[in-house]
Amino acid sequence: MNHDQNWTSGDLSCQLQAISGAVKDVAQTCGGDIISLLALLRHLEKLHKEIRDGVFQENLPDNRQRLYSLLRDIESEGGWPYIARMRVQALLVNLSEEVTDEDALTSYTHDVFKIDNSSE
Repeated sequence: MNHDQNWTSGDLSCQLQAISGAVKDVAQTCGGDIISLLALLRHLEKLHKEIRDGVFQENLPDNRQRLYSLLRDIESEGGWPYIARMRVQALLVNLSEEVTDEDALTSYTHDVFKIDNSSE
């Protein structure tokens, strides 16, 4: 049985490497097209959600031993998978570096475009 688990683990590792390579290839193909790169990130987030809400939840442990094993794996292998989103202010960093006049940023009517430096 351990042999089967090792083969499955090795097969999974190869498949995950192929997926990683394909995603990186798509990202390279997008080049500097920020809209295409954003579409790629949205697609990956959607795929993450589909797997999490579908087959992952359907296969959650149904006994203490399996639950303990899952929790031990989560703790030892780096925690719960999460796809973080950028904050709007992180997107504006490049914009704020290009603008030399501070009033240019604060002249926008939407608070989203104002950078609050008072907390720094």
